[in-house]
Amino acid sequence: EQIDALHEQLGLDQPFLVQLADYMSGLFFHLDLGESYVTRIPIAAEIFSRLPRTIGLGVVSIAISFVFGVLLGILAGTHQNRWQDSLSMVIALIGVSMPAFWLALMLVLLFSVQLGWLPASGMGGIEYYILPAIANSVGGIAGIARQTRSSILETIRSDYITTARSKGLKENEVVMKHILPNALIPIITVAGQSFAAVFGGSVIIETVFSIDGIGLYMMNGITSRDYPVVQGCVVLLGIIFSLCMLLVDIAYAFVDPRIKAQYEGESKRKKRKEAAA
Repeated sequence: EQIDALHEQLGLDQPFLVQLADYMSGLFFHLDLGESYVTRIPIAAEIFSRLPRTIGLGVVSIAISFVFGVLLGILAGTHQNRWQDSLSMVIALIGVSMPAFWLALMLVLLFSVQLGWLPASGMGGIEYYILPAIANSVGGIAGIARQTRSSILETIRSDYITTARSKGLKENEVVMKHILPNALIPIITVAGQSFAAVFGGSVIIETVFSIDGIGLYMMNGITSRDYPVVQGCVVLLGIIFSLCMLLVDIAYAFVDPRIKAQYEGESKRKKRKEAAA
């Protein structure tokens, strides 16, 4: 009888489609993700209280990934088949092969336990972000560096790059004003995917560094078999991934004027058709 009463309370006695419709309507119209089985606290309130910490860590991580990844990629692409290229790609290979949880533990062991320079857990000032952000950004650095190198090598063979060099421009000006802007589209795509992956990696990183964010909240839900918590966190991570991809598409229009002109041209054609009708 207690089991039947609990099924009725949780709505598990309803058909699957009815349960799905109730969940989706509650999610989209009321931001209702249900209650935790363990604490009986609304999951949405718990998630939104932890979201700023996870977003802060994610923004710092992707900033490190983008800056160092692009720099490594430019160094490799502009020095093809030289020692700079080989060194950059070896660093990228090590980064993409290195598990984030292992790197996090090694960073804690070296900089917190042995040297005592940085805190090993918790959140506070900027010093608390350094080790988690480094551990969470290494994979992104590797992916962005490899994509930047490929884009640079593809762009550097273009005729307009030869023309720019024939005008007597310095190599730094050619790279920053002509090569890099035209190679940014695929780099932004990889950066957007890396940003989404950073939030997925936050589950491990926040657990290692005891950061009270969404990742640690999700891990606690997994260990305690609190399925609504896990479900709510997965839904949120899916929404974040979709928003990242949307922002990447919007960024294309600002980076490449041709894409912006294409959208503006389609908009003008629609207005002409509406006016003609």
